[in-house]
Amino acid sequence: MTRRLLALICAGAASASAGAQSSPASGSVRIGSVAWPVAARLLDSSTVVVIPIGAEAKEHGPHLPLNNDWLLAEYFAGRVAAATRVVVYPTVNYHFYPSFVEYPGSTSLQMPTARDLIVDIVRSIARHGPRRFYVLNTGVSTLRALAPARDTLAASGILMRYTDILQVGKEAEDRVRQQAGGTHADELETSMMLYMHPDVVDMKLAVNDYHPGAGGLTRDSATAAREGKVWSRSGTFGNATLATREKGRTLVEAQVKGMLGEIDALRRAPIP
Repeated sequence: MTRRLLALICAGAASASAGAQSSPASGSVRIGSVAWPVAARLLDSSTVVVIPIGAEAKEHGPHLPLNNDWLLAEYFAGRVAAATRVVVYPTVNYHFYPSFVEYPGSTSLQMPTARDLIVDIVRSIARHGPRRFYVLNTGVSTLRALAPARDTLAASGILMRYTDILQVGKEAEDRVRQQAGGTHADELETSMMLYMHPDVVDMKLAVNDYHPGAGGLTRDSATAAREGKVWSRSGTFGNATLATREKGRTLVEAQVKGMLGEIDALRRAPIP
């Protein structure tokens, strides 16, 4: 009786362990959770690989954490994986963010380094079969490094597309936006975080800090006047005080829909 009970307990534990590692209904897998023989079966020419990019050390005003973009990337990756069959690679947490380096805690790679980082990651994965890659991008300056990376990979017969966070779900942004302008730690981004991760947002510290300019952000008004940069004492570019969770819901759901549409188009696109 004791042996039978022990066998039942062990069987139940094995079943629970298998369930904990099982893929969502979509069939998606996070590559870091499997062993290489499983990865070998997952990675072939029909696979769409998702590589999220989200800074884990980049200022987002006084009311949002430095890992704001990493949280965005992880959230979007989870939503995409739950909705369509993809293989998700670990989030790239360093990239090209030159506009924020004056603010303590912020980091940036040089543009060629950021470009080559993605090229090298994609090429190393492509060795095992995949030819379609979607870079789930949460930045703006990152676009300047992703475009040449895409072109370099296309010359090797690898199709890479990426999120333009300023365009995906733009219709929803235009519908909810009240601020005069801005693109960083602003009404829109703060609303998204109120929807995704309200626990990390401190609205008591949210500010309206919008001084238009052509360059990156600077905390020094004299530098802004001399070099045409955006003056922002707080690191916010826009009016974060207008953020609401309901606006965030509208924005995020539209962006997820847009990302899924881009991945579906990628899945059907011919290899260059």
